[in-house]
Amino acid sequence: MKRTARKKNMTEMKRLFIFAAALLAGLSAAAQFKLNLGADSPIRKLQIAEMMVNSLYVDSVDEGRLVEDAIRGMLEKLDPHSSYSTPKEVKALTEPLQGNFDGIGVQFNMIEDTLIVIQPVVKGPSEKVGILAGDRIVNVDDTAIAGVKMSREDIMKRLRGPRGTKVKLGIVRRGVDGVMYFTVTRDKIPVKSVAAVYMIRPGIGYIRIGNFGATTYKEMVDGLKSLKEQGMKDLILDLQDNGGGYLQAAVEIANEFLADNDLIVYTKGRSTQDQRFNARGNGMMTKGKIVVLVNELTASAAEIVSGAIQDQDRGVIVGRRTFGKGLVQRPIDLPDGSMIRLTVAHYYTPSGRCIQKPYKKGDLKEYEMDFENRLKHGELTNPDSIHFSDSLKYQTLRKQRTVYGGGGIMPDVFVPLDTMQFTRFYRQLAVKSIIVNANLRYTDRHRKELKRAYASFEQFDSTYEVPQSLVDGILGEAEKQNVKPKDREELDKTLPYLKLQLKALVARDLWDMSEYFQVMNEENHIVKKGLEVIAKQE
Repeated sequence: MKRTARKKNMTEMKRLFIFAAALLAGLSAAAQFKLNLGADSPIRKLQIAEMMVNSLYVDSVDEGRLVEDAIRGMLEKLDPHSSYSTPKEVKALTEPLQGNFDGIGVQFNMIEDTLIVIQPVVKGPSEKVGILAGDRIVNVDDTAIAGVKMSREDIMKRLRGPRGTKVKLGIVRRGVDGVMYFTVTRDKIPVKSVAAVYMIRPGIGYIRIGNFGATTYKEMVDGLKSLKEQGMKDLILDLQDNGGGYLQAAVEIANEFLADNDLIVYTKGRSTQDQRFNARGNGMMTKGKIVVLVNELTASAAEIVSGAIQDQDRGVIVGRRTFGKGLVQRPIDLPDGSMIRLTVAHYYTPSGRCIQKPYKKGDLKEYEMDFENRLKHGELTNPDSIHFSDSLKYQTLRKQRTVYGGGGIMPDVFVPLDTMQFTRFYRQLAVKSIIVNANLRYTDRHRKELKRAYASFEQFDSTYEVPQSLVDGILGEAEKQNVKPKDREELDKTLPYLKLQLKALVARDLWDMSEYFQVMNEENHIVKKGLEVIAKQE
């Protein structure tokens, strides 16, 4: 018995030694020299603790979970953005930034437990075999996915797969009897990060970027070319709700606006080499007015672009103070496909401002309460509630205008959050998906007649009105779910924005996200202020 236990412990020791050797192989010579693996080293202490718990604990343990919990425990005591992700989480996090995934190429949504195709991806594998908007996918490889309460995640697993593999889809189409079958060859499906490109006013282009991924720069350049062909002289760059992404994408996009050798951003860290990123002066928009739209959810790479344009006096920042995420994470891939994202440096704008907002190590809860605290203190609704100490004052590089550090990018033109725009009744309708589901049913039933009635988006935008029957249906469904306005006044305040969103959703389902934003932007306070700023600029 003792020999068996000793043999097991020796096996564990050997395994740990191999793991440590593999870890060391990925480190630089300097890092290996600094890493102390002596008898008194902290890492040796951790190895022994893990080995003993796994070998001697009274009940069986999940060793993988044990190690993951230990890693998470270490990282939680650091900054708010150092993190550990499982292989599954890594895939979910990186896919939107990589610019593509393998699949069948459809935008879809669920009505109850049925998958409805909103739009097939243009020239994608589903469109090539004849799948249309409005089709219902009921079978995947002879497995029923409709009417069986299958989770969205399980449906996605069946639809996605390696490029070149085939999947047989059973389709129910309105007006066609029975089930139609299509064999789709999976392919690389592009994931767009530029959500909208259009001429918002004569001579003024509009581009909205959702995140900074591997293909964002190319999408941006394509958008600029298209707008210039339509007579664009000035640009509104919309970074509202943009959570960031790749540093290199931010640098390339900032380069499109700045003069040769203009500093875009620099990084400083304890053990990493400082980096400076400068513009090359070969961008497509080095002339013309630029307005950048931001809000409290604009973060990271989006703040790099905003800060560079502000500090170099290249454009005007409009909106509300940005999130304040200025920590550089280095991804560290682990053997099982999991990943540690470890903070190794800080981002600084050209004037020297650190983008990162203050935080207490290990206090993630307080950090996550920042939005609520800003709202409570009036910062999101009243610029007079925002106070900066003299130590946080910086000067822009050309005009020596005063800008402020202390976390995030403070806009040049403040736009207060309209807390009355979304009534309590509207928020309840949205949370319970009553609006989205009603729109899906409406578009599904009337898609053909809508397409016949509106040959172009321009015609739709100028003449379409949301039918009262659609609004009545939403109010009726809300009442069934015990969601009611408290009085007539709240209902009257809710209806204009509700109808606007319904019109935008119909436009999205008939065309794309660009058309959705064309509708919504006409009542977006930050967009409207951006247009005013461009009009007033000399």
